[in-house]
Amino acid sequence: MKITSVSAQVRNPDRVNISIDGVYRLSLTVMQVVDLGIKVGVEVSDGLLEKLEQESSFGKLYQRTLEYCLMRPHSAREVRDYLYRKTKTTKYRQKQTGEIKERQGASQSVADRVFGRLVEKGYIDDEKFAAYWIEHRNQTKGTSRRKLHAELSAKGVENRIIDSALSLSERNDEEELVKVIAKKQSKYPDQQKFMQYLARQGFRYDDIKTALEEVSQ
Repeated sequence: MKITSVSAQVRNPDRVNISIDGVYRLSLTVMQVVDLGIKVGVEVSDGLLEKLEQESSFGKLYQRTLEYCLMRPHSAREVRDYLYRKTKTTKYRQKQTGEIKERQGASQSVADRVFGRLVEKGYIDDEKFAAYWIEHRNQTKGTSRRKLHAELSAKGVENRIIDSALSLSERNDEEELVKVIAKKQSKYPDQQKFMQYLARQGFRYDDIKTALEEVSQ
């Protein structure tokens, strides 16, 4: 087997189409082409072809997962869950024939490699994620520290990381409670039910009682 064509993709100039023996076989990033020494005329053994296919799968999955990470910070567990979904076989309908076909997902080894590279590059960092979540979650509406802790825990962040991030935050329940009261009080004509609602949001009863008394003065 021999590489017979190396051409940039029209829709994505950062990726390059590779043809072997006159037939399109896979695509790689420009950087991968350089690193692997891919050019027209290179002989391709079965072992090299397998490596190129793995690199192609890695490059595609890395780019998709990087885009996912750049949408907003995500916890390590969220990224692992995303990568797990990408390893599953999915069904799709072929446009030309309407036939249902299956698309093979990435291998677990490729997914693990993508995860490791993103950690290495600093795109996955639960300490940074926890700090981001605490400082940006419902800033104008208000959120109790207990609720922030529960949300981060549900996203797989370790308790020690959450506690550390909360200790460094300037947000406090007294000020957050005032925000929630201002936002929600008009929807609860029954004060007892409103207090129960605030308690479900993670605020302490004594703080709720004090805040409501101050508002009514």
